[in-house]
Amino acid sequence: MTNIKARKRPEAAPFGTTLAPGSARNEALPTLAEQLRSQLERLITSAELPPGSRLDEQEIAQRFQVSRTPVREAFRLLAAQRLVTLRGRQGAAVTWIDTHELLEMFVVMAELEGLCARLACRRMTPETLTRIRTLNEQLLVTSQAKDIDLFFEANRDFHDAIYDASCNTYLAAQTRELRNQVSAYRRRMNLMPGRITSSLDQHQAIIDAFAAHDPERAYHAMRAHVDLAGDDLMDFIAWSTNAEAAFQPPEP
Repeated sequence: MTNIKARKRPEAAPFGTTLAPGSARNEALPTLAEQLRSQLERLITSAELPPGSRLDEQEIAQRFQVSRTPVREAFRLLAAQRLVTLRGRQGAAVTWIDTHELLEMFVVMAELEGLCARLACRRMTPETLTRIRTLNEQLLVTSQAKDIDLFFEANRDFHDAIYDASCNTYLAAQTRELRNQVSAYRRRMNLMPGRITSSLDQHQAIIDAFAAHDPERAYHAMRAHVDLAGDDLMDFIAWSTNAEAAFQPPEP
């Protein structure tokens, strides 16, 4: 059972203490609903709460040892991120994306990540390139260990490093938001036979473009890595349809 508590900071007032409006300490402490939103976001993006899963207020309140009020607020915050769908009297559920919309989202995702890679290449420092190479080496280690959870986390770190290297905070934030929305499905793609090997090869192509200081090459390498097109598209649809653990839409 997880107990959410306010993050403690030096000289911070106890959680629940009313601070003066505009207080720096008040702004530094996340609300209970924000903390819960963060916890649920992690469970959703890791597919521990898969698409279509019903979210029971009482069950979540008991799990995190909070009242139902911050649970409802957390649901609203997650709905604003399109990670949760509020269905009136039917309650809340993890957002389920149909195949058509998912493919449209991947097209946009590919463009956003491609732009991140292009800007990152133009603004790349030797230190950042070394970090990206190190992260890809860590990915190789996790792939050999055949631990999909570790691989997925290391893969997020690799892509996050490129978002940050773009030096465009708005672009990075928008890319992360969309990444989170398709995260469970992207994770599922890594389970496809041969996907991890091809993903590592594509990462190397991106790194080679960075090393060559070729922004357009970096853009196209990243776009090809993320986009679902041609044989990749058909393979994903066929594999997802036939796999036993394929995500199913929520019950009405």
